[in-house]
Amino acid sequence: MPIRRKAVDAGIFDSSELALLGRVFEQLKRDDQSTEAREGLASRIIANYMAGVIDEAELASLSRQPLGR
Repeated sequence: MPIRRKAVDAGIFDSSELALLGRVFEQLKRDDQSTEAREGLASRIIANYMAGVIDEAELASLSRQPLGR
């Protein structure tokens, strides 16, 4: 799953953080998304989390939008 690979590559998340990131990713991914789109989604989720968004609902809401918007 792209979120886990990106998070592991970053090397800074514990198991509870990975679980949160994974739940948000599962909520937002779509079956018709390309690999690139899913990787972009994973990157947005991680970036928002690293920016301090730790509430699951808020993280999901913000991660639906492109970064910087």
